[in-house]
Amino acid sequence: MFPTPYPELNQVLRELVSRIQHILESDFIGAYLQGSFAVGDYDQHSDVDFIVVIEDDLTPQQIDALQIMHDQIYQLDSEWAKHLEGSYFPREILRQHSKRGMKLWYLDHGARSLLRSDHCNTILVRWIVREKGVRLAGPPPKTLVDPISKELLRGEIFETLTNWGRQILDDPVPYSNRFYQGFIVLSYCRMLHDLHRGYPGSKREGAEWAKSVLDPSWSELIDGAWDGRPDPAQKVQQPANHEDFEKTLRFVEHIMNESRAYISNENCA
Repeated sequence: MFPTPYPELNQVLRELVSRIQHILESDFIGAYLQGSFAVGDYDQHSDVDFIVVIEDDLTPQQIDALQIMHDQIYQLDSEWAKHLEGSYFPREILRQHSKRGMKLWYLDHGARSLLRSDHCNTILVRWIVREKGVRLAGPPPKTLVDPISKELLRGEIFETLTNWGRQILDDPVPYSNRFYQGFIVLSYCRMLHDLHRGYPGSKREGAEWAKSVLDPSWSELIDGAWDGRPDPAQKVQQPANHEDFEKTLRFVEHIMNESRAYISNENCA
């Protein structure tokens, strides 16, 4: 299994999948990379996004064993082991996009244990898994996810962009650290880019595209967000630069306004 160009990461993934298979036995169906390593625009600072497909909901015994296993994986002598992020999808929940939003067992980026979250249970993740997913074990991902239309995908992107934007603008304090300040900028570049073209891309693509189509006054903010990606665990503990954060809030509002224009133009077409 050589799913990435990084041998050390490949070893971590082999260890992860092997231990998951040992715990789940016949309930294990497959494991796949999604996110940056699926869309093909990754580097040494990228999160390692994965999903594990299972036959049905995890049992209490399986959850206990997986909690111990994920803590052990985190302690491996590799920084990649601390950048894993993913969810356990029962087969039928993954197959049907109408099941989005249901909470799954989820490993957050930088975490040592699972919690319940709807983080990965989106139409966007299903599209990436189906169309771009990197198979670590199991059947081809297209056999596990129903086809997703461009209209459904764009609708969810617009919904996420709008709802999260309102949340950020209504209560910005939880996001006022160096990690979230840059993460928000790059996320909103990518979402507007994906809304424009109708299928998911990467943060790098989104950032370069946004610099080419938005007013040049935003370029410095976008470049600063990209350059600030390393060491997210440290940056989340550091307060954001006040000027950069205020400009980030204005950027979110601007992208929300731009996104309404994209949706209106699409509906008119």
